[in-house]
Amino acid sequence: MRSFFGAPNAKIGAMTSHFMAIASLSFAVVSPVGAVTQSQPSVAQDLPPGWAYPVSAPDSSGGAVGDKAVLHVPGSTAGFTKAQTTDRFAPPDWHPQEHPAMPAVVSKGRQPALYACAYCHLPTGAGRSENASLAGLPAGYIEEQMADMKAGLRLSAVPTMTAAMNAEAVAASDTEVREAAAYFAGLRPRSGWIRVVESDTVPHTEVIPVNVLAPTPGGALEPIGARIIEVPEDVGLAVLRDSDSGYVAYVPKGSIATGRDLVVTGGNGKTIACATCHGVDLRGVANIPQIASRSPTYIFRQLYDFKSGARHGATGALMKAPVAGLSDSDMISIAAYLASITSGAEN
Repeated sequence: MRSFFGAPNAKIGAMTSHFMAIASLSFAVVSPVGAVTQSQPSVAQDLPPGWAYPVSAPDSSGGAVGDKAVLHVPGSTAGFTKAQTTDRFAPPDWHPQEHPAMPAVVSKGRQPALYACAYCHLPTGAGRSENASLAGLPAGYIEEQMADMKAGLRLSAVPTMTAAMNAEAVAASDTEVREAAAYFAGLRPRSGWIRVVESDTVPHTEVIPVNVLAPTPGGALEPIGARIIEVPEDVGLAVLRDSDSGYVAYVPKGSIATGRDLVVTGGNGKTIACATCHGVDLRGVANIPQIASRSPTYIFRQLYDFKSGARHGATGALMKAPVAGLSDSDMISIAAYLASITSGAEN
C-alpha cells in the first residue's frame, strides 16, 4: 500500500493565528491525531510557503494503555506496540543490523529533557523532510550547529520548526553532543532514500503524526504549482518510523535542469556555484556539509531561512551572499536538483 503521489500545501495564507496556537509546543517534531490539512498557496509573497514548514499539533495517538498488539514491518524480526513506536526515550529500532551500536543519547536520550536523537532522525540518521539527514555529516559541523541552536543563532522563518532542536541543544551536555555527532558522522548516507519525480499534478496532502505530508484520503489530485511535495513511499511504515521505508519528492517539471544550472554555474551571476564551498561532488569539504541527495523540502527550507535572516552564526554569514538573489522558484529548483543527484532522477 504505497503512496506514490505527492500532494498540495503552499503559501500559508493566514499563519499568524495558527502559529500563536502552536507556539507553546516545546517540540515541533511531534504531531496530531487529527491531521492538519493545508490549503493551496496564497498570493502573499512575504510568508513562508506552508508545504516547506509542515507543523502540526502534538501526537497523542500512542495507543491505549492495555493495547498489547505487536506491530511489524517488512524485513525485520523486531516487534513493537503502538505505544513503543511513539516513545521518545526508546524509539523503535527495526533494523539494528544496519547500523553500529548507538550511544545512549541517540538510542534513549535522557529523561525528562533530552529526547533520543533516533526518535526524529532515525537510527540510520536518514531523517525526514521535517528534520535534517545527519548521516555522514562532519562531526564538527554537527557540533557547531548544536552550539548555534543552544545560543539561539539557528532559528527558522517559522519558529516552531526549530523549537524542538533548540530545546534539545539546551538540554544536551557537551559530552552528549560529541557522542551523537561522532555516531552520525560515522554513518553512510542511504542511497535512494528519497526518490525525486518531476510532475505537473500531485495529490492533496495533510500533515500526519510524524510531521510530514501525506496524501489525504480519497486520492484527489491537483496542480503542483511552485512547490515541492515530499511524502512517504508508505505512510503506514513512516508512522511506525521504519528506517527502511523512504520518501518520494514531487518537484515541478523542468526544475531539475534549472536547478543544475544554478548549482553548477551560479545561473549567470544569480548565485555562487555550490561547488565553491561544498566540493566538486557537493558532498562537503572539512566542516562544510554535504548538500547532494538530501531532502529537497529540507534544503529549500534552509535556503529560505538563510535568506529570511533567521539563521545566524558563521554558517548564516557565509550563506548570505549565495541566497541574496534567489527567488522561491530558484530555491525550489536548486533543492530539486540536489536531491536528484543520487536519487535516480539525475546524476
